[in-house]
Amino acid sequence: MRRRPAEYRRPVRRRLSQWIWALIGMFLIAGLVLFVFLHNHHEDQVNQPIMGEHAIKRGGFNFTKEILNASSFSRQLAEQMTLAKAYVIIAKEHNNLHLAWELSKKIRSCQLLLSKAAMRGEPITVEEAEPIISSLSYLIFKAQDAHYDIATTMMTMKSHIQALEERTNAATVQSTLFGQLVAEVLPKSLHCLKVKLINDWLKQLPLQNHAEEKRNSPRVVDNNLYHFCIFSDNILATSVVVNSTVCNADHPKQLVFHIVTNGISYGSMQAWFLTNDFKGATVEVQNIEEFSWLNASYAPVIKQIIHQDSRAYYFGADQDMKVEPKLRNPKYLSLLNHLRFYIPEIYPLLEKIVFLDDDVVVQKDLTRLFSLDLHGNVNGAVETCLETFHRYYKYINFSNPIISSKFDPQACGWAFGMNIFDLIAWRKENVTAQYHYWQEQNADQTLWKLGTLPPALLAFYGLTEPLDRRWHVLGLGYDMNIDDRLIDSAAVIHFNGNMKPWLKLAISRYKPLWESFLKEKERVLYHRGFKFTREELLGIQFWLMGFPFPFC
Repeated sequence: MRRRPAEYRRPVRRRLSQWIWALIGMFLIAGLVLFVFLHNHHEDQVNQPIMGEHAIKRGGFNFTKEILNASSFSRQLAEQMTLAKAYVIIAKEHNNLHLAWELSKKIRSCQLLLSKAAMRGEPITVEEAEPIISSLSYLIFKAQDAHYDIATTMMTMKSHIQALEERTNAATVQSTLFGQLVAEVLPKSLHCLKVKLINDWLKQLPLQNHAEEKRNSPRVVDNNLYHFCIFSDNILATSVVVNSTVCNADHPKQLVFHIVTNGISYGSMQAWFLTNDFKGATVEVQNIEEFSWLNASYAPVIKQIIHQDSRAYYFGADQDMKVEPKLRNPKYLSLLNHLRFYIPEIYPLLEKIVFLDDDVVVQKDLTRLFSLDLHGNVNGAVETCLETFHRYYKYINFSNPIISSKFDPQACGWAFGMNIFDLIAWRKENVTAQYHYWQEQNADQTLWKLGTLPPALLAFYGLTEPLDRRWHVLGLGYDMNIDDRLIDSAAVIHFNGNMKPWLKLAISRYKPLWESFLKEKERVLYHRGFKFTREELLGIQFWLMGFPFPFC
């Protein structure tokens, strides 16, 4: 029989083997198990958001808002606790110690409940609050029933508040006074430096001869050089001013420094500047006591300084505590502080000079100040009226008709401490005479209280040329938040304020700016102090008592 072709053949039915059926069964079972697992997991996820929602609420619980909510139990407890504290004080004053003890006990329970609520992050429930609120309400009612009414409570609390305010004010005044004392006291290291230098000055006669030679040097009156004046009795501070100026000068040999100090510091100041070199700069030291022309008949400020009432104001036992302690600083009795108004008389042959306070540090070359155009004005200074409290009306009493008729209360104040003076214009405008006039008008201290800036604002009114702010940055003696970029860009930084850089209460952030210009010898003496022989100490004591110095 003939076979059909392959394409016409009927397909052969093949049976699946048993292992294939087993594999399919396993897949079905696995799918069923997976379905059950996913179903249970879905149910867990459905329940999980509820738990998460509670967790979010719990984590986001704001106890401050809760205690401020008028309808919350926390608010009720806080208010009852405050009232209970007042009744505790009143009960103790009336010798009802048992009631005071009961109230204190409930107050502690209330504080414990509030702290627990804050820790767990959940509001206080009715069951928790009801027992304490009820018991506190009963005790408060009991206190009120004992005639501790609201009026008595208010009077008692008012007296306690007044007592606390008086104690706070007294502590504030005391703290300010202590701070002022610290700012005025000369550190031991600086005192020892001065004593050591006095010893050197009195023992070494060649130093005194050298000082006389420098005084007669033609450089001190040469108007082709750059002249700076400093009036101070602080040797270390003056040295830093001089050193920082010469270190930042392009041509330090062209600088001349004129230092005026008092009789006590004259020898030590001379000894220091004669035994140290400042890159070839000339340093002249003068004694204010040698200015015979500066007397009470010429300068009204001297009359005020030596007046008995003025000295009692600063040093008297019965001082008005309402007056700010900084306004009783004895520096205002120092004639060195007022010497800045007599610069043309001290240096009659000079034409331009830069005045520097002893609490400044120079960071740029200051010789460019001498080429600035002051437009005919006497004083070049940085204005300080960026803040409203540096206007004229903040320094001077404009209720006086003499002041209000001549000056603008909104006029801008300016800073002393780094000023360029045109001494030719000064003499032409007779600024010193204006200063004398206003000092005489203020003999009773009704125009201004103290200081040199108020009379300067009056004497130099209309004669001050504003300088770029970067020439003089102030506040390093009291402001801890001055921008570093402003400090870096400043030609002169000023440590005005009580926190002077040579004191322990100096602002640590700014102190390295000052210490970096201490000479190595100064730094060692400043930080380590001094040691004297017994003979040296004995000789210094004899000299201070008025006897001739035994080593001369």
